[in-house]
Amino acid sequence: MPASVILHQLAYTTPDNQPLFTGLDLAIGNHRTGLIGRNGTGKSTLLRIIAGLAPPSSGSVTIFGTIDMLEQAVQVTPDATIADHLGVHAALERLDRLVRGDGSLEDAEAADWTLPTRITSALTDVGLPDHDPARPLHTLSGGQRTRLSLARLILANPDIILLDEPTNNLDAQGRDAVARLLRSWRGAAIVVSHDRNLLRELDTIVELTSLGASTYGGNWDHYSERKALELAAAAQNLSTAERKVAEIDRKIQHTAEKKARKDGAGKRKAARGDIPKIMLGGMKERSENSSGENTRLANRLRSDAAQAANDARGKVEILTPLTVTLTPTGLPQGRTVLQADALTGGPDSANPIIRNLSLRLASPARIAISGPNGAGKTTLLRLLTGDLVPTAGTAQIHTPYAMLDQTVSLLDPALTIRDNFRALNPDADERSCRAALARFMFRAEAALQVTGTLSGGETLRAGLACTIGGNNPPQLLILDEPTNHLDIDAIEELEAGLRGYDGALLVISHDTDFLTAIGITDSIEFGAATAQMR
Repeated sequence: MPASVILHQLAYTTPDNQPLFTGLDLAIGNHRTGLIGRNGTGKSTLLRIIAGLAPPSSGSVTIFGTIDMLEQAVQVTPDATIADHLGVHAALERLDRLVRGDGSLEDAEAADWTLPTRITSALTDVGLPDHDPARPLHTLSGGQRTRLSLARLILANPDIILLDEPTNNLDAQGRDAVARLLRSWRGAAIVVSHDRNLLRELDTIVELTSLGASTYGGNWDHYSERKALELAAAAQNLSTAERKVAEIDRKIQHTAEKKARKDGAGKRKAARGDIPKIMLGGMKERSENSSGENTRLANRLRSDAAQAANDARGKVEILTPLTVTLTPTGLPQGRTVLQADALTGGPDSANPIIRNLSLRLASPARIAISGPNGAGKTTLLRLLTGDLVPTAGTAQIHTPYAMLDQTVSLLDPALTIRDNFRALNPDADERSCRAALARFMFRAEAALQVTGTLSGGETLRAGLACTIGGNNPPQLLILDEPTNHLDIDAIEELEAGLRGYDGALLVISHDTDFLTAIGITDSIEFGAATAQMR
């Protein structure tokens, strides 16, 4: 039977009694499936339940085939080697004993002489050629360890693989390794990811919401097209529903006016004595009964139509992308925003990562900093902003700027969003503060949330609101891997905010869709030993 995963009436409630999903029914076949949804909907929890690492609160999981999961983080012990992480240490020792002539009969029976070749092939496939299996694991970077986990999956060759945000913190080469694995995978794969480029490699998209799971055939682009059609249909439904409300209101008004004219005519007849008194009471009672029934019917129709309009309006609000209108920065065209001359430095002054780098950033440039992990991208930002003192050369920022790192550390987690805004924008009054926060969807009570309780996407949105949302936004915005750990909705909200910003941008990111969406004009490419503008 082909590999598959079947979920029946699956439910999970967190230890603090918050339901993530209930009554979830889903069948995933022998193809590559992307699992998407807002942070907090339970995507990672669902993978852990499927992998057997966490029990559901109720319901069942049926697995046909063998299954393995890519770890988000690799635990490193002091003596662990590449072979240990690949799970082949004992098998390689067995081969070594046989080669030395020390092997037993049991070694000979269990020996897999194809293993060294398969290890080399798997390591090469994930971009780690020439890595000795005896190499200590702690000498590998975080990105390299993620790639090593991919090689472990290739060697294990299960029927079903589960990948939880596999491209987080990976450079372009690492992301390509993940994409190659999925492109060549012949079994079933379930991938939780916000990487739209990776989602294009998949066959099916499953969107997880608080209401359940919706399946869309095709990759990310097909899913996006379907969502656009859903938005158009929702907008049409809203227009129809609002027209129906207006039509019912007109009919109610027309009926009321008609009744008022009829009642007026009856009263005039009664006043003239044209109608016998014995008939007046009956006519009045019938009129009142008819009027009451008509009013109740009209109110019910009006209530049903208004509810349909509200439902349609809610659907449109859910599907409509965020758009943000910001105060202009007043940055003149062509003004030098940032300049570095022969800049050299790094955390270890004796062995600087950045050497002799010169660059000039003039408005309205939007520059991406790209390159492999460990090449010095974040170090460059620290040198440019003065967080690190250069060992040689100079760096100057000539305009007001704000920097949003991955943790948005400029916000005080103990303060509300509103209080953070007022602290960073001391000249803003309460009205302009609330207006700025509302533009970033922090309306009314939402602006009074304590910043430390926000999700990653909400925190970054709050950081944008507090920096570029005020009446005097900085003319330069610096961002360090802003899309890491954000769901796709949050990334698109970030893109909307940055599209509305007219200042200069300096951004570290490996997310090509994100860089395209925010209008990057140039890039600083880090190579093995140098960095250059492109």
